[in-house]
Amino acid sequence: MTPPRIAAAASGILIALIFLCVAWELWLAPLRPGGSWLVLKVLPLLAALFGTLRGRRYTYQWASMLSLVYLTEGLVRATSDTPPAATLAWGEVALAATWFALCLAYARATRPSSAG
Repeated sequence: MTPPRIAAAASGILIALIFLCVAWELWLAPLRPGGSWLVLKVLPLLAALFGTLRGRRYTYQWASMLSLVYLTEGLVRATSDTPPAATLAWGEVALAATWFALCLAYARATRPSSAG
């Protein structure tokens, strides 16, 4: 895959992860009825969104590490929560793992040439 296609896929997955987290914590299965402050967990994702949309390699590098936080949270909640939260958590795991792989693929595809 070419870097622009990887960037487009990574941006789409990141946007889907943001929407999943917001919907989960406000409407679908919040910790408290009416929503919870846990929705603020999307703020780091929003910080990564702008650099990801612009194709900044550095953003992809640090965002790959950020994605592991969401992967871990999803795994913990998938194995400890009850449905429907557990189902949403598995969705978060899938999106975070895919985002991680795409971030690595983009960083690798855009690395500077070592020939010299």
